[in-house]
Amino acid sequence: MPTKICYYEILGVEKTASADEIKRAYRKLAGKHHPDRNPGDEEAIAKFKEAAEAFDVLSTPEKKARYDKFGHAGVQGAGGGGGAGFQDVNDIFDAFGDLFGFGDMFGGQKSRRGGGGPRARRGDSLKTSITIELAEAAVGCTRELEILRHVSCVTCGGSGAKPGTSPVNCDYCGGRGQVVQSQGFFRVQTTCPACRGAGQIIREKCEECQGSKVKAERAKLEVRVPAGVDNDMQLCLRGEGEPGENGGPAGDLYVEIRVKAHKMFERLGRDLGCRVPLTYSQAALGTEFDIPTLTGKHRLKILAGTQPGETIRLRGLGMPDPHGGARGDLLVDVTIEVPKKLNKQQEKLLREMAELDNKHVSPHRKSFFEQVKEYFTGQEEASAD
Repeated sequence: MPTKICYYEILGVEKTASADEIKRAYRKLAGKHHPDRNPGDEEAIAKFKEAAEAFDVLSTPEKKARYDKFGHAGVQGAGGGGGAGFQDVNDIFDAFGDLFGFGDMFGGQKSRRGGGGPRARRGDSLKTSITIELAEAAVGCTRELEILRHVSCVTCGGSGAKPGTSPVNCDYCGGRGQVVQSQGFFRVQTTCPACRGAGQIIREKCEECQGSKVKAERAKLEVRVPAGVDNDMQLCLRGEGEPGENGGPAGDLYVEIRVKAHKMFERLGRDLGCRVPLTYSQAALGTEFDIPTLTGKHRLKILAGTQPGETIRLRGLGMPDPHGGARGDLLVDVTIEVPKKLNKQQEKLLREMAELDNKHVSPHRKSFFEQVKEYFTGQEEASAD
């Protein structure tokens, strides 16, 4: 699979470029490689699509943030494509034509699609979120979503007009959806203000949808969450967004992933971290015991002489890579627990060991009652004298 070019390199801007700088860079490239300026030039068309994909990602704050953090993998959809997934130049005109006036400047999509009439438009995309446990993120899971979205009105068949009637051509633009205005030496087409580019208006509105052409409904969808997902990652369900207009494709549904914090493990990218407390004797003499992992138990071997703060790396016991890379590791941080209280035998043995090590330690601390007993005994001896 060929390596994709950096979106910033495509537009020729720095990573710190402002939204206006990104827009200007895209408009310059789009004008240079526009199909109407380069008829029959497949390389120009490819660069036109490439620039549109880069602009789609870098001009959208959420997509840009994911791209800056994860690269092209962060903006890949369920189908594997990056960016907006433009299939042809008409998709680009639908997305950005009105913003930059490509159709107006170069003859645009109206002539390419056979004249006037309502223009097909892609539906809006929707966004929702799901929360999963860290253990679910480690192996993947399936979740059922319930979202509120619109569907075409059954009563009017999605026309918005009262049953028995039909939308009629806009009188202002003659059904073209565009009006021509002269600006100096240029003739510029703009969206018709009467029909807002639809080319048609509704005289008698459908009572069910009030002319909106759609109705809200709750839909249940099943989404498969791949293993290794992390916070801020998104899944894209193609075609599960709002319906398109005038035969256009439906938008997409973006599902933001939220992974709950775990009481024992800390997420460190693909690695996991945890802390294991040891007694002084376990660290000095070594030991073995079972520790939990996200997929079961693991026998942990502590070597004699293990030091406080030492990290034991357990290969392959971390999180999987959602993009197919190597699995992470489990990092076990060793801590030494110092008992707050000792029984007499424990204190005796530790003091003997301190003497063997020639280490200075604090003297035996007398209890409150021992001190009280000594106090009264001293007073009695003083009185006797």
